[in-house]
Amino acid sequence: MNRYSKLAALSVVVLAVVIPACSSEKATDATDGNKTPVIAFVQTGADNDWRNAHTESVKQAAADHGYDLRFAEGQSKQENQLKALSSFVNQGVDVIVLAPIVETGWDNALEKAKQRGIPVVILDRQIKTDDESLYVTYIGADTYTEGQKAAQWLAGKTEGTAKVVELQGNPGASPTINRFNGFRDVIEDHPGIEIIASQSGEFRRSKGKEVMEALLKKHGKEIEVVYAHNDDMAIGAISAIEDAGLKPAEDIIIVSVDAVRAAFDAMVAGKLNCTVECNPLQGPLAMEAVAKILAGEADSLDKKTLIEDTVFEMEQAKDFIDSRKY
Repeated sequence: MNRYSKLAALSVVVLAVVIPACSSEKATDATDGNKTPVIAFVQTGADNDWRNAHTESVKQAAADHGYDLRFAEGQSKQENQLKALSSFVNQGVDVIVLAPIVETGWDNALEKAKQRGIPVVILDRQIKTDDESLYVTYIGADTYTEGQKAAQWLAGKTEGTAKVVELQGNPGASPTINRFNGFRDVIEDHPGIEIIASQSGEFRRSKGKEVMEALLKKHGKEIEVVYAHNDDMAIGAISAIEDAGLKPAEDIIIVSVDAVRAAFDAMVAGKLNCTVECNPLQGPLAMEAVAKILAGEADSLDKKTLIEDTVFEMEQAKDFIDSRKY
């Protein structure tokens, strides 16, 4: 059964990469109350405001629980995350929290953790595996529903008629796949909404601008809507639209996902029409799960916990912007 949760806001802090050291000895004995549990967190990267807020949320929650958190980020490469996982398994940490860059290719690394008796929590992005015993629980956003919500908003805004260009996230990442599919499953009922181009902007602002510049050159005034899989790419697209002498949110409707502070700034400035929230403050839920695992209560955890999110329109932005902490 899925559990829906709301999270409290925390401040965004831009964080440095920590590279884990190698050791073949057990880091701690979590059953020994005199020792501090060692938790490893393997993050995807540090390439946008959302991701940095996500990292800080986990770090703060671990500190609140009194854990020794060991951190590594993959610089948006699965091979780097796999190396970090291997290192943490060799160190014999007590629990691993993994935010996977892509869905597949984790089984071998997770099997090694299982063999060492190290439980794994999957955070933010989902994985695909035939053996769900390789991880204890998944905690994250309902990214499929986010794609649906973006499409539902757009259908209402355009009365079901629009030519759309799509800026996708990282290929193979579960948010990319789910936001892609969720959006399309809604517009199937709106044949007047047509996706005329779809290309990866890698969840990065600079890449979003680069891709949008190319799409504007190719499709020009045919473009009526930009659907971006995250706010950073949308903000990059806004810059490209302005450079082309057009007015974002007027000449071209823009809807995106994440609801970071920068998106609210853009909405208040009249440059972004809508953003679907994807709350990055997942640290408290992750560390609550870790606490139950360490207490021998892993069986009490749901296999999947989905976080409920909200849709924000331009007209609402000024009422919520002061409360945005990421």
